Amino acid sequence: MVHNYYQQAGGEDAVFEAEADLLENKGHAVSRYAVHNDATRGMSAPALAVATIWNREQHRTLSALFRDFRPDVVHVHNTLPLISPAVYDAARRAGAAVVQTLHNYRLVCPSGLLFRNGRPCELCVGRSVPLPGVLHACYRASRPASGAVAAMLAFHRLRGSYRREVDRYIALTRFAKDTFVRGGLPPDKIAVKPNVVPADPGIGSGDGGYALFVGRLSEEKGVRVLLEAWRGLGGRPPLRVIGDGPLMKVASRSAGDAPGITLAGRLPAAEVREEMQRAAFLVVPSLWYEGFPMVVAEAYAAGTAVVASNIGALAEIVEHGRTGLTFGVGDSEDLARVASWLVEHPAELRAMRANARDAYERRYAAEPNYDSLMAIYQDALAARAG
Repeated sequence: MVHNYYQQAGGEDAVFEAEADLLENKGHAVSRYAVHNDATRGMSAPALAVATIWNREQHRTLSALFRDFRPDVVHVHNTLPLISPAVYDAARRAGAAVVQTLHNYRLVCPSGLLFRNGRPCELCVGRSVPLPGVLHACYRASRPASGAVAAMLAFHRLRGSYRREVDRYIALTRFAKDTFVRGGLPPDKIAVKPNVVPADPGIGSGDGGYALFVGRLSEEKGVRVLLEAWRGLGGRPPLRVIGDGPLMKVASRSAGDAPGITLAGRLPAAEVREEMQRAAFLVVPSLWYEGFPMVVAEAYAAGTAVVASNIGALAEIVEHGRTGLTFGVGDSEDLARVASWLVEHPAELRAMRANARDAYERRYAAEPNYDSLMAIYQDALAARAG
């Protein structure tokens, strides 16, 4: 299992650890190899750009690791920026099958988000060289940094790394698979498997009666839409906001102006689980396509219904009228209407909560997810042998 940690912890890190734990608990021998983006401090921009495209040091280190451990499968979660796609070559030379989880949209978008200027953007999808992402400085608001990522994508597309050296990709939703196919990945190499919530938190009571938001307080997460919706609700239902980010000051002003909004800041994972179990429903008002927000699967595990934007992967994960409700993306009035409707229809909300738990047990719990992962590994091994 190979992963490059970001400087800010996120869902990809949690999935890397969760899937490694799941495999170990099932008796597999697992070697975890990870680097952290803190190691980029002190690196010159040219050196980091070269490492992003092909990191020779990581290639040597991983080649030695693979020779010693002799893996059947090398499962890669994130390569940017320090590991680089050189990991694929090292794994192939060691005779291992290569699996890559597509946690974000990086292989078709330098920023990985398909989001620019407050709305979805697909200008780079299908381009062999993603120049719009460079011109708009989509990665870290920097043209040089965006250029390094664009050069990585262009080089490895030309080299054939993504087509030849990866045996199976894991897309987290059908929407994501369709997007990557439009971006040039072979459809027969992409399997769809959602993320796993291996530890069952147990079904919550929902007795808190509040709506809950958990996540980064940022533009793409739809925080402004969320706060605007609650300004007109008069505190019914109350809204609890867990998380931090660049829009914290905006959220603080809204909490002061509107009744019923509570900002909890960042909380330990155990406390977030308790909040999830007591919430009436979770709100995910994202403006971007999302990869696979872990908070949705975690809400389902707690038997908590989800209200989400009708966009991209969210429109697929949240079954409207069954595991929750969807509303028009960016439409604060529609979100307020949906939230009010749930308060006024407790029987329907209870049914959605039961369906949410059922979805967890069928798709996101340890056993079904492990079976899906094993099937993908077997396909990758067969492809590698062929």
